[in-house]
Amino acid sequence: MSNSDAIAPEADPDVRRLGELGYAQELKRGMGGFSNFAVSFSIISILAGGTTTYYLGMDAGGPLAITTGWLIVGFFTLLVGMSMAELTSAFPTAGGPYHWSAMLAKKHKAAWSWTTGWFNLIGQVAVTASIDFGLATFVGFLIHLYVESFTPTARWIFVVYAVILLVHGLLNTFGVSVVSIFADVSAWWHLGGVAVIVVVLLVVPSHHLGVSDLTTYYNNTGWTGPHVGIYVFMIGLLLAQYTIGGYDASAHLAEETHHAETAPSKAILRSIYVSVAAGFLLNLAMTLTLPAVGSAEYNKIASLTTTAGAQVLVHAVGGAGGKFLVIIATVAMFFAGLASVTANSRMIFAFARDGVVPFHGFFRALHVTTKTPVHAVWFAAVSALVLGVPSLFQNNGVSIAFFAAVSISTVGLYVSYAIPIYLKIRNPDFVQGPWHLRGFSKIIGWITIVWVAVISVVFFVPQFWPFWGFANINNFNWAAPVFVLVLGMILLWWVLGAHRWFHGPVRQGPSDQPLPVDSQSGA
Repeated sequence: MSNSDAIAPEADPDVRRLGELGYAQELKRGMGGFSNFAVSFSIISILAGGTTTYYLGMDAGGPLAITTGWLIVGFFTLLVGMSMAELTSAFPTAGGPYHWSAMLAKKHKAAWSWTTGWFNLIGQVAVTASIDFGLATFVGFLIHLYVESFTPTARWIFVVYAVILLVHGLLNTFGVSVVSIFADVSAWWHLGGVAVIVVVLLVVPSHHLGVSDLTTYYNNTGWTGPHVGIYVFMIGLLLAQYTIGGYDASAHLAEETHHAETAPSKAILRSIYVSVAAGFLLNLAMTLTLPAVGSAEYNKIASLTTTAGAQVLVHAVGGAGGKFLVIIATVAMFFAGLASVTANSRMIFAFARDGVVPFHGFFRALHVTTKTPVHAVWFAAVSALVLGVPSLFQNNGVSIAFFAAVSISTVGLYVSYAIPIYLKIRNPDFVQGPWHLRGFSKIIGWITIVWVAVISVVFFVPQFWPFWGFANINNFNWAAPVFVLVLGMILLWWVLGAHRWFHGPVRQGPSDQPLPVDSQSGA
């Protein structure tokens, strides 16, 4: 399909709008609004992020961070989502934030686009890694529940992690129709699973904390001093902020969604507020079943790190009931990882389509029948696998690799969200799409930028003390040095050569002329 065909008056409105933005309809447009929402809701996955990072809330801030902190993060995340939804409506393309930056920047368009895209891609790869690695640890935990003599080693967890990525890659190879079915099932599984867990935790356990205990502050990070309270509480917010992320998937799937100028925007907001509400109920129910805050049993559960959330469920219900609740959460993680690979592959496809990644011709290739970016799918899976390799070189195979992936995914994604929001505010020529914020666009945008700046600093600082020396290697936050190293390589690539050949998103059509970007401005 040529670009002229895409914008013909008689064409489908979604195809016509995509043509106006410079792209032909190559991906199969087979998603409805609910399926689009379901993918983002699945990636957010309160049953995945909310359980695998629950230990962080227990240690850093206690019940106060787990409950009140969740609502604070939910509020600011909804503001971020509003700005994201407005941009998705204006530019419904698979590139998402990467493409928005090129369209909105008044100067240095290519450099802004390049930077945004790599932030987004790094964040997405880390999301996939953290979800599927957390799933691997939960599988090991489940097996241990049934076979007490079994202890999952670092190598065993990594092998399971690789198998999970393999399965997610295969399922994504079958096409968007299969992904849509899984996404729909996932959405109902998450909603139904949360309902079951909440009801069971409120009814079955004989012990519950008092309502007043939900505002109890607790610090088990090792940080001491008269002014560490806010620092520790902010660290605990990673539980919520990591969980409520990845909703840009709705934007990346815009080229495969009907009513692309409105449905993905609505899906972004719906995935956020539904997750905030359901996640708060889940956290509330789990926290009420905890042992006395700060007790030896409480600290023992938190020390399990990624599987602490699973142990909370087992501790609360016990026996077959506890195992059943853990299975619900584990299946939810499987759906979340599948959706993450889907969104990640679409970003890689968009990057390859514009010639950004090496071997871009190979990675933009579509399956002849399903119109799925098969090579991009496996790029996503293999990249996530590589990010998990460091887990093989640590004692417990969990803390360093998992926590680094959690922090990197959170900061990477949210910075990629903030850049186009900032450029939108600074661009007086921005034309809103059918879904917009009217006169509140700028004030909401500035609030989100400040929030992203705050969390970007908080999630790269050391969470636990002491963090120096080999004996404390699991306390060190490796996210910052890894992130800086990767980002440094990407910026160096730009300075040494990429700025000469990358001029921003490329308009498709017979002439293959680039979109009107400032190709001479460089970095």
